[in-house]
Amino acid sequence: MDQVFAPWRIEWVEREGDDDVDGCPFCELPARDADRQYRIVARNDGAFVMLNNYPYNPGHAMVIPDRHTGEYTALDDEALLAHARLKQRTLDALSTAMDPHGFNAGLNLGGSAAGGSIDDHLHTHVVPRWSGDTNFMPVVSDTKVIVEALEDTYGRLHDAFAEQDGATVEDEDSAVRF
Repeated sequence: MDQVFAPWRIEWVEREGDDDVDGCPFCELPARDADRQYRIVARNDGAFVMLNNYPYNPGHAMVIPDRHTGEYTALDDEALLAHARLKQRTLDALSTAMDPHGFNAGLNLGGSAAGGSIDDHLHTHVVPRWSGDTNFMPVVSDTKVIVEALEDTYGRLHDAFAEQDGATVEDEDSAVRF
């Protein structure tokens, strides 16, 4: 039997959890002054980028509008533009930081039928992909192996956002601003 070692996962196992989130995590967490802790890596005036706590692949990010809505058609032009521009910057940052061969990007709209776990605050998943990144583990053992700790991904992605034109960085624990 092969063993998969992921010692960085102990941080996740021993965490105290996010039980202190009473409402929508996409509304509450960005309002706190703890971007790195909640893995919020970039922001603009209308949206933010957060790493997924349950990534499909290393670098799995979510671009989330500030406005609390589950309806894409409810976003006004300003919110749509902020969301779209931050998606572009996210693709650029992930390309710089991780050099993937491609991406999957999309929204889960329509509640649980669409497969989303947070239905009432829309968000776009951006998942880097590499040729050959699918192997026997998910098929045979229903197990996905993530090869990089979220903190390491955060650091690489934060640096890549910080290199972009128009970026401002208060410190390494704050999201990059545009």
